[in-house]
Amino acid sequence: MDEPVGTWDVERRSGFLPPLLGVRKRIGATTGETVVGPVRVRFDVVGRELRYRAPFAGFVDVLEHEAGSWSGRALLRGREYGRFRLTPVKEAHMGSLQDQLVKHIDEAVAMEENVKRMLDGMIQTTDDAQVKDLLERHKVQTEEHSQRLRRRLEAHGAKPSVVREATGIIGALAKMPLDLVRGEKAGRNARDGYATEHMEIAAYQLLERVAKRAGDEETAEVARQNRADEEAMARSLDEHWDTFADLSMRGEGAAV
Repeated sequence: MDEPVGTWDVERRSGFLPPLLGVRKRIGATTGETVVGPVRVRFDVVGRELRYRAPFAGFVDVLEHEAGSWSGRALLRGREYGRFRLTPVKEAHMGSLQDQLVKHIDEAVAMEENVKRMLDGMIQTTDDAQVKDLLERHKVQTEEHSQRLRRRLEAHGAKPSVVREATGIIGALAKMPLDLVRGEKAGRNARDGYATEHMEIAAYQLLERVAKRAGDEETAEVARQNRADEEAMARSLDEHWDTFADLSMRGEGAAV
């Protein structure tokens, strides 16, 4: 807990502060607010200081890290008038992390389903036996990826939603040709497949880190396993660029 980013309950410790019952601070990377019922008092975050804006300019909270929480000194024009303690609002914080994690897993499922359709098109229009075998083996892996992710969704009490065609990685994949056609497009197909592998790698890098922050090591491990397969596929494609170029040129009727 190197930075006080998050939502915190505020507890009075000493000085001229009121009891602070029901008071919360929402602290971001650069700004935040103290919430007292319907009232929200904005401040800027400068290092470990919360500097309040007008009409409360001159008020500053100085935070110090404690085990699992933060302590604070309330200052007015540099003079301390009270002390308080911040404790994390666990339910809200974990609920938010849980929601974000489920969303990322769900989008990864949709991503793999789109990739399966892309691979189907590539397999149907690829004549080179070596390349076709590579694609068919990766399709089996892609199905395994999807099943692992679905099991993680079930562990969180969720089910895959309708594929998100217009957001994030899915939107990017939707722009790629899913009717990957004959020999003259072999090079372009390889190019799009190679780009797709790297988008998948990036998606799993992000999923792993979100899972770690949510305390879900099993999902983090699934992300690592799936990413390892995508990295291996990207390397395999990288080894076949001469083949893809030859196929593309033959499709265009050029001498190879």
